[in-house]
Amino acid sequence: MIYLDNAATSFPKPETVYQALDRYARTALANPGRGGHRMAREAADTLQNARHRLNRFLNGAGLERIIFTLNCTDGLNIAVKGTVQAGDHVVTTDLEHNSVSRPLVALAEAGVITLTRIPSDKTGTIDPAAIKAALTPKTRLVAVTHASNVLGTIQPVAEIGRLCREASDRVLVLVDAAQTAGVVPIDVQAMHVDLLAFPGHKSMFGPTGTGVLYVGPRAKPRAWREGGTGGDSTSPTQPAEYPHYLEGGTPNVLGVAGLVAGLDFVEKETPDGLRAHEVGLCERFCERLGAVGGFEFVGHQDSARKVGAVSFRGPDGFDSETLGGALDSSFGIAVRAGLHCSPYIHRAVGSVHDGLVRVSPGAFNTADEIDQLVEALKEITGGGV
Repeated sequence: MIYLDNAATSFPKPETVYQALDRYARTALANPGRGGHRMAREAADTLQNARHRLNRFLNGAGLERIIFTLNCTDGLNIAVKGTVQAGDHVVTTDLEHNSVSRPLVALAEAGVITLTRIPSDKTGTIDPAAIKAALTPKTRLVAVTHASNVLGTIQPVAEIGRLCREASDRVLVLVDAAQTAGVVPIDVQAMHVDLLAFPGHKSMFGPTGTGVLYVGPRAKPRAWREGGTGGDSTSPTQPAEYPHYLEGGTPNVLGVAGLVAGLDFVEKETPDGLRAHEVGLCERFCERLGAVGGFEFVGHQDSARKVGAVSFRGPDGFDSETLGGALDSSFGIAVRAGLHCSPYIHRAVGSVHDGLVRVSPGAFNTADEIDQLVEALKEITGGGV
C-alpha cells in the first residue's frame, strides 16, 4: 500500500512510537492518580511530563492548561460549548471542518447564538480584516482553522488573533490546529490564541484516540464532563483546578505515552523540516500531474502558504470517488476522495456534488511513490484528456 492520506491520520508512525506503546502497555499501564503504588505514580508522572512538553512546544501559559481529550473534535466541542452562552455571537469561516461547523450550527439553529461565516478568497485564504469587520458587541468567539484540511492553505491566525484582541477583551479566539500541529510552529501567546485544539494522531504521530486542548488564561470554559479526577474526591462537584476541571474520568495514558514518543520525533525532525518534505512532494505531484493535462488543482498554488495537502478534480467522467476507488483497488494507493467533512468550502469551490481527490504525503513517503501515483492516474484516465 502507498499511503497518501496523512491529513486524515499519519501512517506509518515512527518505529519509536510503536515501541513506546508496547513498552508502556506491558510495564506501566496503571490508573494515574487512583493509587499510591509505583505504577500509578509512574502513570501520573507520564501525564505531567507530557503536559510540560506540550506546553513548551506551544509556548503556553502553564502546563496545567494542557487538557487531554479524546481527539481534536472533543477538544473543539469542549471549547465551543463550554465558552458560548445564550445571546452570544460567533464568527467562523467557510473553511471549517464539521467538528467546528456542526456544534456552531446546532447552537445557532437552537437559538442559543447568532453565527457569521466569513468566506475565503479564491486561494482559500481568510482576510483578517473581514473577521474584524464581522465583530459586534455581542461577539464572544472567533473560531478558525489554522490550515484547511481540503486546500491545505495556512491561515493568518496571528493577525486574526491580534485584531480580535485589539477589538475587544470579550472576544476569544479558538484555533483548530488539526492540520498544523507538528508541521507548522505554533506559539499560542504570540498568536493571541485563547483556545487551541489538535489531534495526537495526525502530524504529531501519536495513536488515534488522543487529542489536546490548550486553554489560555482568558478562557474559562465550563466543565464538559464530570467524574473522577484522581485528586480531590471530597468535592461534590468537579474540582475547579486545571487540568482536572476539564478531564473527568480515566485519561488515555497509554495514548499519551505514544503521543510523547511522537513529539520526540517531531522535535528531532522539526515542524519546518517535516513540512518542507511533505510540501516538496506535493510540488512534485502538481508539476508532474499538471503536465498530463485534464486535471484541475484547487486552492492556493504558493507552497509557502500551504501544508502538505493538495486537492484536485479529474477529467470529465471521473469524479473523486471513481478516481479514489480505482487507485485503491487497482494500484494499492490510498488517497481521500469526497467532501472531507468540510462541506462549506466544497460549496464555495463548486465541488459539493462530485467532491475532490486529496493527496496528503507524510514524513515517510518518497518521490518514487508520488511518481507511481501520477502514472496510476494517467492509466486510469487514459492520459488525463
